Amino acid sequence: MAAIVYSLCALTSLACFVLLFRSWRASQHRLLFWSALCFACMTVNNFLLVVDKVVFPVERDLSTWRLAAGLAAVMLLIYGLVWEEE
Repeated sequence: MAAIVYSLCALTSLACFVLLFRSWRASQHRLLFWSALCFACMTVNNFLLVVDKVVFPVERDLSTWRLAAGLAAVMLLIYGLVWEEE
């Protein structure tokens, strides 16, 4: 059951990334760009979660890489919210 939830979270964040990126290309609003990059990193984070917990549950520990991807996602969104002007 957990594998299904992890996979659905990865697919949901991928869908959000695609929709935000398409919207950014249509409107060229910078906040949409930074939000799309944030969700791209969240997609990587969720994909690493699936690999860490489902594919290699004992052999590998990808928690450091997952935390780095999550930190990158949050930092990109914070940069987009603070430093970009409209």
